[in-house]
Amino acid sequence: MTTSPRVLYHVVCAALPALAAADFATEARRDGWDVCVVTTPRAAAWLDLPALAAATGHPVRTDYKFPGQPDVLPPPAAFVVVPATFNTINKWAAGIADTLVLGLLTEALGLGLPVVAAPCLAEPQAAHPAFAASCRTLRGAGVRLLDRWTARDPGLAAGGWETADTRRVLAELRSAAG
Repeated sequence: MTTSPRVLYHVVCAALPALAAADFATEARRDGWDVCVVTTPRAAAWLDLPALAAATGHPVRTDYKFPGQPDVLPPPAAFVVVPATFNTINKWAAGIADTLVLGLLTEALGLGLPVVAAPCLAEPQAAHPAFAASCRTLRGAGVRLLDRWTARDPGLAAGGWETADTRRVLAELRSAAG
């Protein structure tokens, strides 16, 4: 996979901040990124995929393509995982690639691409020993994991995701991508 300059794969997992995926993509585009959205199957069911495609100019990928089928997205230069769930973090750290999202994230580590992840999970999940071990593994592989946070009151805009959160992720991405 040859990377393209300034192509950002925005990986979206199924947690409340996924509802702000279009806003995040818009802000990342303002920051100079050509954004491509890739979602977990569950997150795809929550989102307006045609609206995301219109916002980014690229189709939203949710599953592997068939062998021999051309890829519809340009190769990535960097990744953000916003939000990153307990399931995705643990499978990613273990090298499990049973979804497109996980396949791409495991390849990103092998390629040495910049990756920023914003974990969003419940307090009891954060206390599970696998989570701490997975975070250590991913950080050791160069992933910039932001501090864990829980979604705020779902009555807030986009399930608790705020502009400040987007700015924090993009600042970390600028630092990681150089």
